[in-house]
Amino acid sequence: MKLKLPPVLVMLLFGGSMYVLAKFLPVGAFDFFGRRELALFLAGLGFLVIFISIIQFIKAKTTTDPLSPGKASQLVTSGIYNYTRNPMYLGMLLFLLALGLKLGNAFNTLLAAGFVSYMNRFQIKGEEEALAKMFGKEYSMYCKLTRRWF
Repeated sequence: MKLKLPPVLVMLLFGGSMYVLAKFLPVGAFDFFGRRELALFLAGLGFLVIFISIIQFIKAKTTTDPLSPGKASQLVTSGIYNYTRNPMYLGMLLFLLALGLKLGNAFNTLLAAGFVSYMNRFQIKGEEEALAKMFGKEYSMYCKLTRRWF
């Protein structure tokens, strides 16, 4: 499967869609005490998850290029990768959830779910195929022990 869009661009497109939905949809608005703080927490957590996962790839001297998973030089399974196979995408999801909270429209959760669905089908599937070819049984065992998202 040929990967076409950089995941960061996909996140920005979904984020833009969330903004448009919140601006023009006349229903679904919400507010609650601590909403701003929760949004800041989720955004910070998303940044931290992405930062840690990139640092682990750099330490392992493997590629962080999501459009070329076949360039991976080794399988990273420790640290944050012990809890999620896709921490960078999880971090992006946390950013989108934070944006949805900031915008205050409940329907943005549907777009966040759409991001997960898109990433599973058009990004992660291709990455998993490439990694399965490269790392075989080791990757298969890792998939059995570690969830795709969290």
